[in-house]
Formats: sequence, C-alpha cells, structure tokens
Amino acid sequence: MLQLIIQIGTFLRPTYSANLACSISIMVYRTIGLMSGSSLDGLDIVFAEFQESAGSWNFEIRAADCYEYTDDWKERLQNATTLSALDYQLLHVDYGHYLGHEVNRFIDTNNLHYQVGLIASHGHTTFHVPSKKMTAQLGDGAAIAAQTKLPVVSDLRAMDLAFGGQGAPIVPIGEKLLLKDYSMFLNLGGIANISFNSPEGYIAFDVCPANRILNLIANIVNKDYDDGGQMAALGNLNEDLLNKLNSFEYYRLPYPKSLANNFGTDEVFPLFKSFGLPHNDLLRTYVEHIVQQIKLAIAKNPKLQTLNPKLLVTGGGAFNNFLIERLSEELSSISVEVVIPHQDLVKYKEALIMALIGVLRWRQEYNLLSSVTGAERDSIGGAVWIGQEA
Repeated sequence: MLQLIIQIGTFLRPTYSANLACSISIMVYRTIGLMSGSSLDGLDIVFAEFQESAGSWNFEIRAADCYEYTDDWKERLQNATTLSALDYQLLHVDYGHYLGHEVNRFIDTNNLHYQVGLIASHGHTTFHVPSKKMTAQLGDGAAIAAQTKLPVVSDLRAMDLAFGGQGAPIVPIGEKLLLKDYSMFLNLGGIANISFNSPEGYIAFDVCPANRILNLIANIVNKDYDDGGQMAALGNLNEDLLNKLNSFEYYRLPYPKSLANNFGTDEVFPLFKSFGLPHNDLLRTYVEHIVQQIKLAIAKNPKLQTLNPKLLVTGGGAFNNFLIERLSEELSSISVEVVIPHQDLVKYKEALIMALIGVLRWRQEYNLLSSVTGAERDSIGGAVWIGQEA
C-alpha cells in the first residue's frame, strides 16, 4: 500500500510516495518571474508552480499580468544609457524598488500572500558588450528583496559573460526543460531570437530586431504599436530598403551571437529616414525583413532535418496577424509549421522561464547553456539576495 507524506512550505514541497519497491520524490516550487523587454511594453509578471521529479519538470502558470510603464518610466529606461555613472546607479536602485513595489501589488491583487517562495528578476537590459565580458540589467536585486521581504535572484546573465559567453539567448534552458514537445522555438519580442533543440545539442541565437523597430515606426504616427499588423498590411514593399536591411554584417556572423538593444535603435532605425517612405511602407518592408531573416536562420541550420517541423512562436509579435501570416507562408516552403500556443504562454513565456532560472539557481544547478551562448562551460547564473529575516 502506498504511503503519502507531504511537507508543506511556501517555496518547495517535497512529496514522497513509497512502498517496498519504489520511492518517488516530487519537488514543488512556487516562484514569481519578472521580465522587461526591449520593446518597453511593460513589466511582465508570472506566478508559476514548478514540479520536478527525477529530472522531469512540469509547470502551471497560476497568475500573470503585464503592468504597463508610465510615460515617465518609459523615458527613464529608454534614456538610461545616456546617464552619468552616478545617475545610472541611482536609476538602478530606484528601478529595483519600483520592481519590488509592483511585485507587492501583484501579490495583493492575486491574493498570493505566504505563497511566493522566490522572485527571479531579469531586469531591463541597458548595456550588452559580450566582447568585453560585460552586460548590465537595471533593477537592483537587493532593492527588490528589501521591498518584498522575499529572496530574490537577479543578474542572471553575468556568470555566463564571465565565462566568455554571449549571455544570450537565456530562455533555451526553460524550453529544454518545460516544452519538450517542440524542438524549434521563436520568440518575437523586442528582438527576435530562435532556438533549436536537436539530439546533438542546443543551438540558439538572436535573429534580428523585431517589435522594438515595428513599435518605433508606429510611434511616427502616434501609435504605441501596429495592432495586428493592420498598417503593415496596407503598405508596399520597398525592395531597396529591404536589401539594405538584409545587408547588415550581423546576419552573416555564425552563431552563437546576440544583439544589444542599440543595434536596432542606433543602426537599423536611422536607415528609414534616408528613404522618406510612408510609415505603412516602412512597416510592410520591415515585416518582410523579419520574415526573411527567420526563414534564413532555419534554412541554414544543417540539423533541421532531425527536428520536429513545428515552430512554437511566442512573444508580442505572435499577436501581429500580418507578420504571422507572412511567416507561415514563407516557412511552408521549407515544410515548417508555425504554431501559436495558449495566449498565457505567448505573452509570458520569458517571465515564466526567468522564474525557472531562479529556481535552478536556488538548487545550484546549471541554468545557462554554453552550447547556446558560446561560454567555455555551462554555468549557474544569478546573484541571491535574502529579503526575509533569519
């Protein structure tokens, strides 16, 4: 007869089911993940429950939301790289307290008191210079911990950079552990990044700037974004601009590789001014650029034939109907099917995986893959801040 023993805690719950023949242990972790993308849509917050047994992981998103930034916060985050060293550090601390305040609001709204055991915060990326082994994300972990009185894991990418990696993409570990039914993943966020989980190893890299540029074009006509890609669908494709966009040296580099936010804002977006095109034409042409670069990234992968020919697409760009329509049309020619999952996973996959990365750090297990980032070895990334009393 099976005997069940459960020890309940706010963070992890070991569960044992045993008889004379077997013993099974299930670890349960309840964690909040925070993600702020380069598109500045807002702060994504996920409360998830993870279950681990014998190396196999399952998850449930129990609450999720996106808290939009005020115009003031958008401006402060957008201009962070122009600040003096002192003002930057002050913003780092101020934003950390802001994150903590928003977590407390999320806990209050969803009645999660005494249920959250850990917070994992990606922060908001500002500087990213892998060649110098440096990356920086705003959002002081100590400030979050002090504000929430909970343990916090932050600075998730820094260890990988120290080992010579790109520190990006960071989500493949979560795809590998949580989404085993797929082997190809595309995230259409501020930057589009792609992952391939082949039997020979994990491959992932940043493809091109995506929503960040589309949103900047929409801003020209005082829109936050192109809703459903409706404006792009009305535009005309400009071949000269498309060829110019496709000519950037980054696209010829081998993986592993990653993009800083300023590649889009400082190198790509200024191109549009010299063409003097209507905003609809700019949007139409940039959508085509994104689609072509994604198709190229898949077609150039020599291991494609070993993979499940389904591409799981998440991120805000998955709601751009015109972009997804064009992507589906182009990828069908190489026998790849585009799959859009449940909207919670579309919107909050990155925040969900930040939560998992925090759990892996707490367990002192690898949470960044060197096969993806190019580091000399896998690493356990993240600084831990203990906000509760001893």
